[in-house]
Amino acid sequence: MKRPALTAAVRSKLEKAARKAAKAAYAPYSGLRVGSAVLAKSGRIFSGCNVENSSYGMCVCAERAAIVATVSAGERSLQAVAIYTPTAVPTPPCGACRQVIGEFGPDALIISVCDSKKRIEAGISTLLPERFGPKHHSRQTKSRG
Repeated sequence: MKRPALTAAVRSKLEKAARKAAKAAYAPYSGLRVGSAVLAKSGRIFSGCNVENSSYGMCVCAERAAIVATVSAGERSLQAVAIYTPTAVPTPPCGACRQVIGEFGPDALIISVCDSKKRIEAGISTLLPERFGPKHHSRQTKSRG
């Protein structure tokens, strides 16, 4: 399925929402305040920020926080995910976030922006080819005989 093109206005709104979300980040250990904004298929935008924990494995990435907010609001389909980091180069989503993005937006566009003009724009299928998905669950792959 081909994803719909995003207008310049929607891209701008999505990126601004990600930048705003970063301001709420809880990042006392890394100091890296990350914000993310998700464009749901309905056109609504949901945001999230990273939330660190002294037990590093318990940290929540901004992308997953935004997706949880999206799903909690009843949305199940993502068009795009914007990620903002206050860095000189854009930061793509981590592997765990790529997997979660793929679950709800198999055709989603990922837009990573930073404090310079550099950016990353790629489809999730480019960032995570051959992802694990519903077709890999045993109940989906049992032969019918």
